Amino acid sequence: MSASASQALLQCALGWLSWSLLVGALANRIPTSWLAGGQWIWRRPWRESRQGFERRLAIRRWKGWLPDAGNALPKGVAKAALVGRDRSDLERLMLETRRAELVHLLLWPFWIVTSSWLAPAGVLLNLLFACGFNLPCIWIQRYNRLRLIRLLERRP
Repeated sequence: MSASASQALLQCALGWLSWSLLVGALANRIPTSWLAGGQWIWRRPWRESRQGFERRLAIRRWKGWLPDAGNALPKGVAKAALVGRDRSDLERLMLETRRAELVHLLLWPFWIVTSSWLAPAGVLLNLLFACGFNLPCIWIQRYNRLRLIRLLERRP
């Protein structure tokens, strides 16, 4: 690998890491009241269903392989820590799926920044990385939220 390619790789790695830490830290400061609101970001123009995620994406087969970095930063919350069955625990977990989805939506566009120092092929690789890293995480959060909504509808 040439020195310039090594430098570009290092810049990308440091850029992704820095951006991830910044977005994660800022997301941990978002009040739960905002996450609970009906902001446009949570609405979809199409209908999402658990069965759709299970059939089209086989999400149940691979979702357990992805790590949960929710508690990687101070004030962060690991989704596994919120496994209580009472209504308040389920509602809190649903809010945390929104926070996690927002984090991955905000991480995704960093690939555009890499165009300031990379050749087009490198930018394309960063786009593929952004999609491969963030899309599955977004799908998991949406799928889990649909499951939680169903559980909450069954609870008094």
